[in-house]
Amino acid sequence: MNNETQQAPAPQLVMRRKTFADLQAIALPAGYTMRHWRPGDSEAWDSIYADAFGIAFSAGAFHRIIRTDGPFRPERVWFVCKGDQPVATASAWRVIKYGPDAGYLHFVAVLRAEAGQKLGLAASLAALHRMALEGRSWAVLQTDDHRLAAIKQYLRLDFEPLLIHENQRERWRAVLAQLAM
Repeated sequence: MNNETQQAPAPQLVMRRKTFADLQAIALPAGYTMRHWRPGDSEAWDSIYADAFGIAFSAGAFHRIIRTDGPFRPERVWFVCKGDQPVATASAWRVIKYGPDAGYLHFVAVLRAEAGQKLGLAASLAALHRMALEGRSWAVLQTDDHRLAAIKQYLRLDFEPLLIHENQRERWRAVLAQLAM
């Protein structure tokens, strides 16, 4: 295990959005803009992800994790920016095991100083709209039991729990109880 991963119950929780037919419009607070990845953004991605998850990345994490992965396309990696500075990110990915019709919501993160403004929601919506544009018909994501704020946002985006292992039944009950749902 390296310093870029954390131990979590296995397997990760999975959520599914059954359709893109009813995607919300992207809404940003005043002073924020949305754009996709461009050269020079790799360090910003590293910083956002490291800050959001409290992980000490080594230099070049974006390049190793995202840029060199087969599904990488600049238009699939989205940033919410405050001025010119990226402060939140989400990616529209492909993971073969979910099939050719599935999009995969990947690496959603927001700088802690920017939390609470629904920037992760906006970045996620940009990624979901991209998946729809690319012809995907549904989406999936993986998350961890303790990421309650993220799970709450995913539920707002019409994702629902997808059981892939028997141990997730009780884990989902606990998560939803913590969210008072």
